[in-house]
Amino acid sequence: MTDYKDTLNLPKTSFAMKANLAQKEPMRLKQWEKADIYNKIREHFAGRDKFILHDGPPYANGDIHVGHAVNKILKDIVVRSKTLSGFDAPFVPGWDCHGLPIELQVEKKVGKANVKIDANSFRKECRNYAAKQVKRQAEDFKRLGILADWENPYLTMNFDYEANMVRTLGKIIENGHLTKGFKPVHWCPECGSALAEAEVEYKDKTSPAIDVKFTIVNTQAWAEAFGLEDLSQNTAAVIWTTTPWTLPANQAIAIHNDIGYAVVNFNNNQNIIIATELVESVMKRTNIDAYHILATVSGDQLTHLKAHHPFYDRIVPVLHGDHVTVDSGTGLVHTAPAHGVDDFALGQTHNLPVDNPVNNNGCYNNDTEFFAGEFVFKANEHVIEVLKENSALLNFKKLEHSYPHCWRHKTPLIFRATPQWFISMEKNNLRNRAKQSITEVKWIPSWGRSRIEAMMKDRPDWCISRQRTWGVPIPLFIHKVTEQLHPKTSEIIQKVALAIEKDGIEAWFEADDSQFIAETNDYQRITDTLDVWFDSGASNACVLEYNKDLQFPADLYLEGSDQHRGWFQTSLLTSLARCDQAPFKQVLTHGFTVDAHGKKMSKSLGNVVSPQDVVNTLGADILRLWVAATDYRSEMTVSDEILKRNADTYRRLRNTARFLLSNLEGFNPKNDLLPFDKLVALDQWAIAKAYEVQQKIIAAYDEYNFHVVAQQIHHFCSIDMGSFYLDVIKDRQYTAKTNGKPRKSAQTAMYHIIHALVRWMSPILCFTADEIYEAIPGEDKPDLILCEWYQGLTTIPYHRPFNLDYWQIVQDVRSECNKLLEAKRTEGVLGASLEACVTLFADDTLYNHLAKLKDELRFALIVSSAQLLPLTKKPLNALETDIKGLSIVVDKSTAQKCERCWHRREDVGTSCEHPDICQRCIENIDSIEGEAREFA
Repeated sequence: MTDYKDTLNLPKTSFAMKANLAQKEPMRLKQWEKADIYNKIREHFAGRDKFILHDGPPYANGDIHVGHAVNKILKDIVVRSKTLSGFDAPFVPGWDCHGLPIELQVEKKVGKANVKIDANSFRKECRNYAAKQVKRQAEDFKRLGILADWENPYLTMNFDYEANMVRTLGKIIENGHLTKGFKPVHWCPECGSALAEAEVEYKDKTSPAIDVKFTIVNTQAWAEAFGLEDLSQNTAAVIWTTTPWTLPANQAIAIHNDIGYAVVNFNNNQNIIIATELVESVMKRTNIDAYHILATVSGDQLTHLKAHHPFYDRIVPVLHGDHVTVDSGTGLVHTAPAHGVDDFALGQTHNLPVDNPVNNNGCYNNDTEFFAGEFVFKANEHVIEVLKENSALLNFKKLEHSYPHCWRHKTPLIFRATPQWFISMEKNNLRNRAKQSITEVKWIPSWGRSRIEAMMKDRPDWCISRQRTWGVPIPLFIHKVTEQLHPKTSEIIQKVALAIEKDGIEAWFEADDSQFIAETNDYQRITDTLDVWFDSGASNACVLEYNKDLQFPADLYLEGSDQHRGWFQTSLLTSLARCDQAPFKQVLTHGFTVDAHGKKMSKSLGNVVSPQDVVNTLGADILRLWVAATDYRSEMTVSDEILKRNADTYRRLRNTARFLLSNLEGFNPKNDLLPFDKLVALDQWAIAKAYEVQQKIIAAYDEYNFHVVAQQIHHFCSIDMGSFYLDVIKDRQYTAKTNGKPRKSAQTAMYHIIHALVRWMSPILCFTADEIYEAIPGEDKPDLILCEWYQGLTTIPYHRPFNLDYWQIVQDVRSECNKLLEAKRTEGVLGASLEACVTLFADDTLYNHLAKLKDELRFALIVSSAQLLPLTKKPLNALETDIKGLSIVVDKSTAQKCERCWHRREDVGTSCEHPDICQRCIENIDSIEGEAREFA
């Protein structure tokens, strides 16, 4: 028997079957760095329309986690896809470098500033620490394949950035948005500083919930208000609070004019005044069974009455407050202007004292009666004891409720009135401008708009001052008597900015006042630093306005959903206050990462997926594929099992590319590429199908629907290619004449398809795509990252009867045929599909459709023989299919097997010279052109 293997076109390729991503990717990164690929891109696309995705800076502290990986990978996919669309899309990464978390780490090493180390040396240690953290995180981001200007990132601690922050503040002051106020702010005793709204998180906390009696003053006036003759018995107005520690600062009781109030008598000798609507719930809470209502009245008849403070020698008024409700409590609200926003506002209206007995570390001042020096939360029990001693405690229970905590320390916060600097939401119409700007921005997903609108509606003035050492200063001088800003504040700020630009923030902290002002005896400098959210929020000016490669406003901001209350807000407010324009045209939000059970990632739970571990085992491209394939608009579920499934999907994509490349071995596009109108009909379909898919993929990239991109690529590789086209053309590729038209036709189609496919993949599978691209035949190819979407595809097959719909019907018929072949295999009747001969019985429409393929129908179905007959001739043993008007009979072929193509054909053995192969194979060996194929 003659061995015909040498006459076959068996596939070969240098593109490895195994990915070995964890080993290969670092080597490819070194190639990119050596080639200076980022700057090559900038040179190549210089002058094109820009697309600017502005990087929200992660904090320079600790290793990156999977949430960081998700964020940067999504950004990289955007940047790479926009580059493919022909945009100049520079990406400048950034880091947030000032603030408390870095101070805490440095304190562990060198001690507290101005205690064990001077402040200037402490700042230098902070700067060194942040620089090391940036370097660590940058290496991890690079390992993920993130394409960025890593040599020139923006750091909020860079001297030029610090100087431009000061200039930004100056512009905001010039525009009249800065105010100074003594009002309650969220205060962290651990930080020793005020916090912004974005630095506050809410967690459950168990607090003492108490009902407190304020004995009334001038019982006759109260009695007359209720229409009673006498209230001489033990009578008290009752408030309910979960913060007993704020009672020393109480200055009033708030009621609402439109709420009804009742005098409730119990134990025959006690009267309490509470909201009528809450009588039943209060009595139940205080375990009072026997009671009766003496009288009721509306709240407006109680204002201007007075009551005794429960343990201090202080008379407090009863005042109307819009914030009072009957949702809970007693309908009378304890009012301490130093410890609550609503309380403060009410106090301002009625000129109440803002008595703040609590110092920076959360302890009462030394002159606080009963509680001097005690930490406020620990003092709760002592306050309750004092209430009992004064017969002022009506009820006490523990309550678990949501309570503000410090986002860094995870400890409960207090509201505390302190002098701070604010960006006013009302002054100069900033809130309304923000509301209007939000409507002009595209929010992705669309619910992002309503989320930020709700937050902007109720947000208080932005407290931008902090009492920290490591931060950008608020370089202001105020008059020692009037506390007014220096009249030359704008000039001072410019001087300070120039000094900081040269020597950093130390240029302010270490300088004498005389360096900036002449009137040093009349003015004092502000020692506060700026909120770190101002640092990052001002990047729209400090980066977009000052980096020549970028532009303002940005086309896109892309961050996690928590940034609606963080960076998105502070960026919008700083930009509007600075130049009355939003800093972004679009804002994209992605969800948080959770484990397979929907739980938040936590080291204590042991469910953390480390990006470093993933890239070192599976490779960065597997992590990137998971990010792309997951719908980021909700929580993003990740686990080892999910990543393994993505690795399986990756193998399908890689193997498709490998098949295409292996069959292009020896193909020279310069000489071998056939024109589209000369291609076999099925090859024309494959190119047209790729064009159709490409249009969907480009649209999905443009709309940031990356999971749709991943789905389209996977479907194309596994269904359109793997389950149909590539399976069908194997016969042509392996058995047709090497230089004949049928094989060159298929190679031409595969050449176009691999060029398109590698571009579709490249924003997601950046390492693998680069490897595939290198293996595509052809000389003088530009780097993949310099390419745009492939233009070698066409939309309509030249043989118009064989359009996309036509081949979809053929695929459906083949699918039904495969089901029956598989059943025969299960029965042991058949092995490979080429052992089968099939007869199709089709109705007129389907018959006419399939008849166009003539004898080549067998190649489309991958069987040795395919006969097509009218449905009217269907025998009893024909099996119906899921396609209406189609029945099939499957038999095992009795013909001899061709030793070359493995088809079973009646003409095997008819040639004396080649007794073991079929006539088609003889043509492909002996003929100059080989067999002719027109359709499949």
